[in-house]
Amino acid sequence: MKKLTVFMALISALSLPSVEAANQEIRALFQPDSSQPNKNVFVNKTPNSGYCAQFPSECADNDTFSIRVPIRFESTRQITPGAPADVLSVKVPANWRTVAVINQATGESETVEVRISGIGSDYILSDTAAKLVGVTNDLEGHQRLWANSSWVYAPSPCQYSGVGAFTESSYRFFWKTPVEGWCAKVAAYRIPAMSFDTLDFAYELRTPDPLRMSSGVYTGSLSYTVGPGGDFQMGAMMVPNDGNLTLDFVLEVQHTLKVDLPPGGNRVSLEPEGGWQRWLNLGQKPTKVYRDQPFFISASTRFKVWMECGESWGELGTTCNMKSLTSEKRAQFFTKLTLPSGITDSNGKDVTLRNLFHKGDWAIYQPGHYVDRKPGSLRFELLISSFHDVIQDGVGETFMGFVTVIWDSEV
Repeated sequence: MKKLTVFMALISALSLPSVEAANQEIRALFQPDSSQPNKNVFVNKTPNSGYCAQFPSECADNDTFSIRVPIRFESTRQITPGAPADVLSVKVPANWRTVAVINQATGESETVEVRISGIGSDYILSDTAAKLVGVTNDLEGHQRLWANSSWVYAPSPCQYSGVGAFTESSYRFFWKTPVEGWCAKVAAYRIPAMSFDTLDFAYELRTPDPLRMSSGVYTGSLSYTVGPGGDFQMGAMMVPNDGNLTLDFVLEVQHTLKVDLPPGGNRVSLEPEGGWQRWLNLGQKPTKVYRDQPFFISASTRFKVWMECGESWGELGTTCNMKSLTSEKRAQFFTKLTLPSGITDSNGKDVTLRNLFHKGDWAIYQPGHYVDRKPGSLRFELLISSFHDVIQDGVGETFMGFVTVIWDSEV
């Protein structure tokens, strides 16, 4: 029996930011897990940076991940207290967006969805907050500098994340963005100049069902605009050093398809039900001559199965020939497949004693979850009419045939 186990490794280039645009790779992996066979999801493999790296429990609770990219925003003018045009209105693409990812080997296309679920940075003032406000305490300075308190408190529709850290002239913040909208901070005092040192964002992913995807590497890109009027905005007067942020998605699917035979399982002897003695002693011709050969299968992907005959094909599309070792007589036999629960045919039906066909007439089977070393069987069964023909005067003859069963995940 021939087994095809599919594995593809990922080799990808690291994307580096340029002066025109920032690129960030988002990587996710699917590998079947025998300890969690029903967990058919991708695992995010992008190293966290920024907020989630500093506060991992916050992100784990919300199933989000964060990235810090070196995009810096600089104010183009002083910020005047109460001026509508000088409100620092923060906005991010919090709604779901879609991106097509393409299998580089097969050309298959799948869809990934992504939303930005949080935004943060470290603002830097042109002077200390205390001096800008006219107090001596740094914390009081940051609190009084803004009409709606310090930046640890997120204005609606953004939400508080519990994160705030400051120095005399800087303040690190992070806000959750459950919906898309403007989150505005209003200066209560004149600020000659300020900047946002980096761009932190958290994101959520919706990935396709990996069990219905072929093994391999799927890639695709999604670009956002940055700055006034763009997808990411930090205020009308805050201009970034990069006007574009591109997320490069790399989804890797490492499927398992493995079939194990017990020792000696590559040789089987066919017998009637109850053995040969009923015929030899009582003259009762067999009505069925077969042998069930068990195997163990591990599968996380759809696959096809067919057979190749060693001696020659039988007269039917589902039989192979076996030949007498002492004459020119031939007999035909079927190869029938039974698969464990959890693997169905293309119509969603269980697979029990299904005839295998020659190449070109294969059926496709699909696991509903990762099947880990579950028992199935191959039945090798004589075409009984063929058997009756050869036993007319063939008592004592031995017939031998060969069949190769191919399991292939390249569907």
